[in-house]
Amino acid sequence: MASKSLQEEFPIHWLTWHNDYRELDRVLNLKQHDIEKKDPRGRTPLHLSVSLGNLESTRVLLRHGADTGAENQGCWSVLHECVCSGDPELVQLVLQYRDFQRYSKRTVGIPELLQRLKDSQDFYVEMKWEFTSWVPLISRMCPSDTYRVWKSGSSVRIDTTLLGFDNMSWQRGSRSYVFTSTNPTTAVMMEIDHDSKGVYSETIRSLPATADSSLMVPSEEAVAARLTSPVVTTYIDTNRISFERSKSGIWGWRSDKAESVNGYDCKVFSANNVELVTKSRTEHLTKQDKERSKKVNKTPLETFLGATEEQAIQHAGAGVNGTTNTVSYNPSSITPEEYFNSLVELGERDIGRPMEQATKIQKFKATLWLCEDYPLSLQEQVLPIIDLMATSNAHFAKLRDFITLQLPSGFPVKIEIPLFHVLNARVTFGNIFGSVTPADLVTLIQEPEMACIVDERIFDPPVAYHTSGDTHHERLRDEDDELLQFAIQQSLAQSGSEEDQVTFWEALNRSNLTPGNGTEESDRQMQRAIAASLTAPGDPAEPGGPPGEQSRSRPLPHLPRGLEDDDAQLQLALQLSQQEAQEATEQQRQEEEELERILKLSMMEK
Repeated sequence: MASKSLQEEFPIHWLTWHNDYRELDRVLNLKQHDIEKKDPRGRTPLHLSVSLGNLESTRVLLRHGADTGAENQGCWSVLHECVCSGDPELVQLVLQYRDFQRYSKRTVGIPELLQRLKDSQDFYVEMKWEFTSWVPLISRMCPSDTYRVWKSGSSVRIDTTLLGFDNMSWQRGSRSYVFTSTNPTTAVMMEIDHDSKGVYSETIRSLPATADSSLMVPSEEAVAARLTSPVVTTYIDTNRISFERSKSGIWGWRSDKAESVNGYDCKVFSANNVELVTKSRTEHLTKQDKERSKKVNKTPLETFLGATEEQAIQHAGAGVNGTTNTVSYNPSSITPEEYFNSLVELGERDIGRPMEQATKIQKFKATLWLCEDYPLSLQEQVLPIIDLMATSNAHFAKLRDFITLQLPSGFPVKIEIPLFHVLNARVTFGNIFGSVTPADLVTLIQEPEMACIVDERIFDPPVAYHTSGDTHHERLRDEDDELLQFAIQQSLAQSGSEEDQVTFWEALNRSNLTPGNGTEESDRQMQRAIAASLTAPGDPAEPGGPPGEQSRSRPLPHLPRGLEDDDAQLQLALQLSQQEAQEATEQQRQEEEELERILKLSMMEK
């Protein structure tokens, strides 16, 4: 394919490749070409520009509204690629427009969502979130929360007590989020803090045409923080997911599985081939940054439990430690004719800095409980609520991504989805219309069909609370996977309530112990921590012993003297967990064999 035809097929990309920003600006002003069109390598013009480190073309594309949220074939956003370029000025520019575009979409999106709800039936429902893990030691320390949702007309109120993760710890508190629509283009959001008795209000309206991104210039500290940390992305690979009906019974007695969830008969489905993929890149980091990152961000949980597969990938042209002495954004010397010709196989050759990438894949089997006659509409009533919360809550964003797949018919009364490599979320809808437990300012109607009336007063802030014009609602975090790893660390460290209790994480990380008895003290504390973690709720400790000293259900082996390696200690703890799981599996197998034997005997002729 001749250069002229390639240039005609990808005019915006071609000008971007050569950084001809003046001609690029002229062509974009004509508005004759799709600024989001992807080239044969899966890049938009903006992706291509930041990968090549072309600051001038990037500025022109952003000024013309190029989408900073677009992802390339590797599921890396424009900002991700920008950080990996290592150019502070480029990062500041893209981050500024990214924040501006997010805010602009939010000002349009929230009023639209509330208008979508306006004509649907009013309702009250509770969404119970339970965080679980396939690792018993972690699962028992995971939090749970129940979101209470009121909807009347175009007003929504959502109450929660699990606020998220901040400063490396689970954040608890009593908050209400109230959204009310005043007209199709304006909405008011209130965040009611019941702990401090404060109301933070924000009017959300479409930005004027003259608005620009100049008010959202990120600080130098924010840019530096990104450039000195690994770039991480987490996503569910939806390409191979398939749904099938779960079965119950044994052998010839197997039938489609059905269960009752909160009084509603549900069909049980399994989602197979669910893969949670986490990728991290470090080519923009110095050797010191990499060492610091390993010490700060890497945890035994992350390294030992993080993946079933891990691989490092480096592009051709990488030097020692995956970097080159001089930064090259085209280390393989790819010509534009090669790049834009889809018939040319580039193999591992690519543009951009030589890549250092680690990939972790965790396979899950998600489960859904679907009800055909649930009195709520997923599309008309529930999805707008989830979209509202997804603007500032990473867990709701992942739930939205999952339930917008092509699910089997029915309302997902209960759904279990993967969130991170060691955590799942189980979301259960219940107490619809306040039919089980009375809800504040909700009147249940039983006939002719179940419904409710929501009193408008539920959306008013308490009179005694003080009001502020500034909301402190948080934006959706980018590196939620990394922050959650920190949250796990902190939650483990805070699991004990007694001053002399030592938590599992403390035992793993304690190094500065009292001279003279460091090893023995470490061993003793590690044993106590594991014992406390493995003790089932309600099981008391041995009489006369300190809390968590010894589990009544099983003895714990003594840890070898001098066992100081974090991963080795965690491995020992996991072995104990696996032993517990194996015993439970063996017991279940024996019960099934006994049941099968009884069934066979019952069918024999007497």
